Amino acid sequence: MSVIPTRRTVLRGAAVAATVPLAGGISAATASASSHGHKPEGLGHNVLVFDPSMGDAAIQAQVDAVFAIQESNQFGDERYALAFMPGTYNVDINVGFYTHVLGLGAAPDDVVINGHVTVDAQWFDGNGTQNFWRAAENVCIVPPDGLNRWAVAQAGPMRRVHVKGNMTLWPSPPGNQWSSGGFLVDSVVDGYVESGSQQQWISRNDTFGSWTGANWNMVFVGTQGAPAQSFPTPPYTTVDRTPVVREKPFLTVDRHGSYQVFVPSLRRNSTGTTWARGRAGGRSIPLSRFFVARPGDSATEINRALARGQHLLFTPGIYDLSSTIRVTRPGTVVLGLGYTTLRSTHGNTLIDVADVSGVTVAGVLIEAASKHTPVLLRVGEGRSRRRHDDDPTVLFDVFARIGGAIAGGAGISVQIDSNDVICDHLWLWRADHGLDDTVGWSVNPADTGIVVNGDHVTTYGLFVEHYQKYEVLWNGEHGRTYFFQNENPYDVPTQSAWVHGSTKGYAAYKVGDHVRDHLAWGLGSYCFFNLNADIYNDRAYEVPDTPGVVFTDLMTVCLNGPGGGGLLHCINNSGDPVQNGFGVYNMKGYTNGVASA
Repeated sequence: MSVIPTRRTVLRGAAVAATVPLAGGISAATASASSHGHKPEGLGHNVLVFDPSMGDAAIQAQVDAVFAIQESNQFGDERYALAFMPGTYNVDINVGFYTHVLGLGAAPDDVVINGHVTVDAQWFDGNGTQNFWRAAENVCIVPPDGLNRWAVAQAGPMRRVHVKGNMTLWPSPPGNQWSSGGFLVDSVVDGYVESGSQQQWISRNDTFGSWTGANWNMVFVGTQGAPAQSFPTPPYTTVDRTPVVREKPFLTVDRHGSYQVFVPSLRRNSTGTTWARGRAGGRSIPLSRFFVARPGDSATEINRALARGQHLLFTPGIYDLSSTIRVTRPGTVVLGLGYTTLRSTHGNTLIDVADVSGVTVAGVLIEAASKHTPVLLRVGEGRSRRRHDDDPTVLFDVFARIGGAIAGGAGISVQIDSNDVICDHLWLWRADHGLDDTVGWSVNPADTGIVVNGDHVTTYGLFVEHYQKYEVLWNGEHGRTYFFQNENPYDVPTQSAWVHGSTKGYAAYKVGDHVRDHLAWGLGSYCFFNLNADIYNDRAYEVPDTPGVVFTDLMTVCLNGPGGGGLLHCINNSGDPVQNGFGVYNMKGYTNGVASA
């Protein structure tokens, strides 16, 4: 099914209030404090921990109450984690904005949901292209009708999940049923996966019974049961093995009721999940070794804890930070629950990771809340010869936002200076829609989503959208990208506002002119210039013409109508234009100045 969405619609008005009651008129705070006896007090009011002894009806009521708050609360302040102790539950979980569903077992099958864990789009007339910022992990889903629906857009990961049945990735009727995701990893779907209207998707280290469907850009890395390589008809990019990765750490509870964070081991040349054949390799860190942060804690307090050798767990909420969190100790875990949101209020970098090994930064939304922040998150400081290949730092589910919820500006959202860093699912977003007075060419300015200066950096699932200059700038050697999704900025006011030298626009993905080794698979860049101002971008991808720089399976899409403009080339000066009306251009490969269409 081909879709031609105009994805974004400006939202107006204020956020939904946090005082909406949960079941029976109970506030969120009261429910989370009274409904169980297993949760450490420090996890705060917005982590709701359920166990089977509570009864399915009571659990269902609280889950439904959270969804009533969060279903359409796209730019609200509320954040929730719904955590399930090991056991079996007969409930249906609808997952709204800023909602994180997680099982607390050692393996997905320890928490069985006899029901659905659903993302749908009836809040937006069946349009799933704005189903952002929600997650599910470490559960087993047994849908009674055999079908689970996970119709997400960007920043909606599903990790470490076992679906005993089939799964569909697009919204239910009625409505237009568009969708624009997504990221599925370390998961098993016993039956089929149906992508439906999904424009693009990446699956990494999964196992499927089968896969059906394709639109523009479907990428499979280390996935058992993936379709064979066939780009562009259909547009499947299949890489047999995942070269190097470790999975995201997760919160667990042992049989004594003690909370721990499990950190999976590094794997090389892997296929399939970490857990389907037995317990995953890795290490457990007691929660007592974490500083458990809550909204209102300052970077100064957090840094004191990190300096004492503690790890860092963010409970759900918004953290206004006026100075930088500094991670200097090798092996430190920084883990957010419930879409932890960090806001830079004084132009400060939010997280600065030193050039050390084995750090984890996971589950955070970083946001500009001042006029200009030069860098929101940085790993390393300046080029280095130090290697970390035996124990790389990894960013998991790190999402950046400039505009949308609050006006602000940034230079670079993520800067990687260290070597061997792995980025496992990033969505870096200069907002194209949002609350009043938060979006506009000069209201939420942002230059570049990610700058990579380090060598041997690998990305899986790189989503970067609407930045005003190069959206990805890759200066390091031996870079590897598995899946890239991009939209050019929608709101370019005039062509003269978007040029550099004699070049119209900026490439979405720029590899530095001096780079001699860089490989990328499964790339899509789209334009929708919505001001009808006849805007053109000379090329979507820009790379040096050298044998070691190879792009495989790349495409461009034009979504604007006549008078809107378009993309004039796919890569460098190769590839046909897509302009002034819906169009798709596919290229099988490009290296050393030669394109294979």
